[in-house]
Amino acid sequence: MTARYDGLSEWYDELIVPNLADVTELLGPGDGTCLDLGCGTGRYLDAIRSTGRTVVGLDRSGDQLRLARRRDPAPLLQGDGTALPFASGVFGTVTAFWVSTDIGDFPGLLREVARVLRPGGLLLFYGVHPCFNGPHIENREDGALIIHPTYHLKGWHQRGSWWREGGIRDRVGMSQVPLPDLINAFIDAGLAIERVYEPGEQPIPSILAVRASAR
Repeated sequence: MTARYDGLSEWYDELIVPNLADVTELLGPGDGTCLDLGCGTGRYLDAIRSTGRTVVGLDRSGDQLRLARRRDPAPLLQGDGTALPFASGVFGTVTAFWVSTDIGDFPGLLREVARVLRPGGLLLFYGVHPCFNGPHIENREDGALIIHPTYHLKGWHQRGSWWREGGIRDRVGMSQVPLPDLINAFIDAGLAIERVYEPGEQPIPSILAVRASAR
């Protein structure tokens, strides 16, 4: 099965602008091994390492990992986030950046995160704000943003009525996880939510971050 970003990696890598300062601040200093789950082209690996942690990356896309290996010396594995190839309780930290929109089973991914984290271990989730990004959002030319009732249509969307032609979502599609489903997925996985953030200074937040710990 071809991963969704295979064949788009160079284009995607040039397009994205990583929020490195946000990530290092939200992670805080640490040690031990961190799994960067959905590491993509490796843009965040060095930022994680700068917090004092040893980083290991995993992604479903071999094409993205090809670029990550050029960029960073961290151990990198190809695998499924809902069936992680690791023993239970082996990581002190897990990071998951921009994954909720690209995986069909976000609750399953968080159950695996909870399994591989040691008790008290930290998860930092950082991704699009589900209320203000998705197939329900219409961005108008005057800067207004309209939220349509399709917000409630959870699951995979291959096309969106208001997606920009040629953009990431138009090319790849996305999984819509409404806010209650996203937050409840942490709780149902047995993770304790410590803090929820809306990083940035936009009038309408585009990013949601959650710090949680394994019980």
